[in-house]
Amino acid sequence: MTAQIEIATPRTAVGAPLLAVRDLHVALGGRPVLSGVDLELRAGELLGLVGPNGAGKTTLLRATTGLLPFTAGRITVEGRPLAEVGRRALARRTAVVQQLPEAPPTMTVAELVLLGRNPHLGLLGRESARDYAIAEAAMRRAGCERFALRALGTLSGGERRRAFIARALAQEPALLLLDEPTANLDPEAQSETFEVLRRLVTDGVGVLAVVHDLTLAAAYCDRIALLNDGRIVAAGPPKQVVTAESVSRVYGSRVTVIPHPRSGAPIVAPAALEDRHG
Repeated sequence: MTAQIEIATPRTAVGAPLLAVRDLHVALGGRPVLSGVDLELRAGELLGLVGPNGAGKTTLLRATTGLLPFTAGRITVEGRPLAEVGRRALARRTAVVQQLPEAPPTMTVAELVLLGRNPHLGLLGRESARDYAIAEAAMRRAGCERFALRALGTLSGGERRRAFIARALAQEPALLLLDEPTANLDPEAQSETFEVLRRLVTDGVGVLAVVHDLTLAAAYCDRIALLNDGRIVAAGPPKQVVTAESVSRVYGSRVTVIPHPRSGAPIVAPAALEDRHG
């Protein structure tokens, strides 16, 4: 039996943002998509990026990973300009989970998660006992160790999402970026996914997640950044950002925002429901 090992969570200097985006401008096909975006994420924080379709959320996420060039502005990871961080070094510090990640359906969860060790291997390197132990720890951390030997094609949506999160954790990142990690999941799987993210934040990982559901984001995120027309129009604690006024203005529809009866987190509902039962 492989000895258990804890995944190392690289720490960022106290007070320094893990990720900082300053006055960022991105254009696609000559069309401005992001204009003057400012954003900060610190270690041990879950930041939700929300906004209507076409607001630029995925573009911003891709820009922070170096996958999209930007026309102006500055992105730093742990204080270092993104352009100065090598691709392999960036992969060791930053892990990304796409909205619809792909992998062969016959690949097992264990095989997928072990791929997360690739940034730590040499050109012709092979996985060591330590790499296997770290992959096992990542599966435990993401709650997918019980189906480690199952093929990806046999998993539910929530199980598959946790498998890809485990692969990201096997990289031992300081920063985890996710594009709609709960898309197309049922409510129980959504909650389970965010519980995993909350545990990672407790361990010191900085998590930036694009979230479609405002109520879900308000329930689990430490802070929320509201993006509209390529600009951050509000950022702060959920209760300050998710208000009837701001949501109605950005999304163009009347909503009612009420506090959760236990947590006090904002719950967003169409105003028409209140009118109907009023």
